[in-house]
Amino acid sequence: QIIQLVEDAQGSKAPIQRLADQVAAYFVPAVIVIALAAFLFWMLLGPAPALTFAVLVFVAILIIACPCALGLATPTAIIVGTGRGAEQGVLIRSAQALEITHRVNVVVLDKTGTLTTGKPVVTDLVPSVVSEVDLLRLAASLERGSEHPLGEAIVQEARSRNLELETTRGFEALPGRGVQAQLNGYVLRMGNIALMEANGIALDGLVEKAQAMAAQGKTTMYLSAGDKAVGVIAVADTLKENSRESVAQLRAMGLEVVMLTGDNAQTAQAIAKQLGVDNVEAEVLPADKVEVVRRLQSQGKMVAMVGDGINDAPALVQADVGMSMGAGTDVAMESADITLMRSDVASVIGAINLSRATIRTIKQNLFWAFVYNILLIPVAAGVLYPVFGAMGGVPDGLGFFFGEQGFLNPVLAALAMAFSSVTVVTNSLRLRRATF
Repeated sequence: QIIQLVEDAQGSKAPIQRLADQVAAYFVPAVIVIALAAFLFWMLLGPAPALTFAVLVFVAILIIACPCALGLATPTAIIVGTGRGAEQGVLIRSAQALEITHRVNVVVLDKTGTLTTGKPVVTDLVPSVVSEVDLLRLAASLERGSEHPLGEAIVQEARSRNLELETTRGFEALPGRGVQAQLNGYVLRMGNIALMEANGIALDGLVEKAQAMAAQGKTTMYLSAGDKAVGVIAVADTLKENSRESVAQLRAMGLEVVMLTGDNAQTAQAIAKQLGVDNVEAEVLPADKVEVVRRLQSQGKMVAMVGDGINDAPALVQADVGMSMGAGTDVAMESADITLMRSDVASVIGAINLSRATIRTIKQNLFWAFVYNILLIPVAAGVLYPVFGAMGGVPDGLGFFFGEQGFLNPVLAALAMAFSSVTVVTNSLRLRRATF
């Protein structure tokens, strides 16, 4: 699948290639007209034998104006760029994604699994009407039916203490709020304060304790049995080793960094402070992530969304460029334009730098292709004939190139045309040595 992704990207067309195709569509007829006009001019006004020189000019213009370099400018850079990206762990789905990425000015980073390891651990158990062991046992019995990383952390903690878990019935996940199920005739609920308030559960004294833990960057979850709160559990997800440094580099590149999380605002701000992120979107429900991206786009911004979970998929599709962590879910990778095999924020920097380097190379290639034609078509058309005439003839050292009258040798035109193509390809191959 990785090989297929790279091959598909190398065979696709970037938008800038369509511009080159449009230019070539006008350029070729224009060259033919110039060649015919030059032929007629030298046929009627040229030195004897007029037909010979007119044909030389006609052939030289057609050879030297061959748009090979123009046609090679974009695809060679795309092929080398996507191949080099794959070697660096950046898999690009299409040439369009590679081109758009260099215009991104906002990077939205989903917190869990992107900025953090995605493997949280239980840090605090604060019971109210039950013991600490019972709090953990009830919470783990409830969360055993959850696939959320926070729930898995609670279950793992209970198992590490060899606690015997109970079987619940009617498990239900409440997106953005928590989970609930039935146990021994009670409805167990575990989640954020919104879940508790929606069910009229009094949190007597637990809110202050939860806020204190949230200020340390921990995620807090309340547990209730029936209509009573039984405690709070705090879970912390550690930052990836290079997350803070990578965020700083993104900002140094002139990019706006936004952290997206379902955590409460206090926890989110604490984590953002550790990362050096100013813009935080907290308490975001899974279904609302795509709305955050749309809002940024409505402000005229080019948005790259970086995530790894199933609930990130809509936002990855909505973003101008979606980037999925290679260690994430299949759905996220299938929805993204770029897959980051190293699964860290540093790879985001690599993808953006790869795009910038590739587009810069394409522009250099197009520049040299156009400059080459602009400079040499007049020479092939015989513009140097009167110059050499005023000098008293073609200097001895230039005889092979311009003959006796000052008309370009078609053999030289062919060599120059080939040299322009080699220049473009060689310039593209420089990307093979680039490190992102």
